[in-house]
Amino acid sequence: MKFGILVNEGPYTHQAADTAYQFAKAALEKGHEVFRVFFYYDGVNNANALTEPPTDDRNVVKNWQKLAEQYKLDMVVCVAAGLRRGIVEKTLAPGFRISGLGQLIEAGIQCDRIVTFGD
Repeated sequence: MKFGILVNEGPYTHQAADTAYQFAKAALEKGHEVFRVFFYYDGVNNANALTEPPTDDRNVVKNWQKLAEQYKLDMVVCVAAGLRRGIVEKTLAPGFRISGLGQLIEAGIQCDRIVTFGD
């Protein structure tokens, strides 16, 4: 099955980001395809290169980066939502890219399912 994943919540304020990551990882490990992960609303904070959690805490940004590198994931940050929250090219973590809502629409067309995490 080909999945698109929509992440609407930030990495340390809501469980949705961790759940989206675990879902994507499990789907990929089971042989499914993740066409694109789209970060929207506060979900854009999952792509913030300036995130520095304590050493004894999980690093959600790095988790996404490692998964993207391992499986060649397309991880897209909404440009408008990013700008509202200070996520621009210079604060974008490697492995993520900035683009528009057209990328989410394309995922909806190309995928069997879009799975949304967060409100």
